[in-house]
Amino acid sequence: MKHRERNISVKSSIKTGVKTVLEAVEGKDPEAAKTALDKAIPAIAKSAGKGAIHKKTASRKISRLTKRVNALKA
Repeated sequence: MKHRERNISVKSSIKTGVKTVLEAVEGKDPEAAKTALDKAIPAIAKSAGKGAIHKKTASRKISRLTKRVNALKA
C-alpha cells in the first residue's frame, strides 16, 4: 500500500513536470522551457531509480522533452 501511494504521487509529479515543459514549448518560450526541463529531468530520473517507472521509459521521456526544447533554440 505504501509503495503504491508513493508511486502514484511520483507519477503525478512527473506528469506535472512534463506538462509544464510542453506548455512552455507550445508558448515558444525557450527560457521557460529550459528552466522547466531542468526541474523535470531529475524528477523523472529519480522516479526510475525508485522503481515507479521503468528506466527506459524515463530515458525516453527525458529524450523526447529535451528534443522538443532544443528545437525551440534552432
